[in-house]
Amino acid sequence: MPSLETLVAFFGVSVLLGLSPGPDNVFVLIQSAQRGWRLGLAVVLGLCLGIVVHTLAVALGLAAVFAASEVAFSVLKWCGAAYLVYLAIGAWRAPVSVNDSALADAAASKASASGAELLKMVGRGFVMNLTNPKVLIFFLAFLPQFANPALGPVAPQIFVFGAVFILSTFLVFGSIAIFSGVFGNLLLRSEKAQWWLNKLTAIVFVGLALRLATSQR
Repeated sequence: MPSLETLVAFFGVSVLLGLSPGPDNVFVLIQSAQRGWRLGLAVVLGLCLGIVVHTLAVALGLAAVFAASEVAFSVLKWCGAAYLVYLAIGAWRAPVSVNDSALADAAASKASASGAELLKMVGRGFVMNLTNPKVLIFFLAFLPQFANPALGPVAPQIFVFGAVFILSTFLVFGSIAIFSGVFGNLLLRSEKAQWWLNKLTAIVFVGLALRLATSQR
């Protein structure tokens, strides 16, 4: 079991990593602004579930095998890029409207998201995280640095660090989701602002797709 000092240091580093600009927190910010903080938190939950998978892969040694495979890396990154392009198309085509009934419907939708909508957004965050091979390779390089073989088997320590990373991610990204979701309510009163946000969202998604598609191991 890692020492308390090590866990605190790891948590601090994880928080800083969560705050640094990157595809995941940009994704959370945009989705929350468009769909409300509840659905934004659902995206964060999906991202955290993806981290669970990455942590398991590192602990079980699968990440090392994956990192050595050019084919697996390429397949996963192109799937992730294609998914981001799909989201970009949806954002670009998203309708905008501002009237009393639309405002009421949108506000009600944000206030009480259905189970199906929540699951959809959890899945969106999960796929977003899981199809980014750079995250897996980052975990392969990052988590073992804090493990100490002198304290016992490394795999259980990796699980502990993964859990701490998930906690820090949920706290940081959750804060982003709530802030962005509340701010996003203001967009309901401006058709022009909605139009620009949709277009900006599409452009950001395409940019993330290009970044992922051109990434190297």
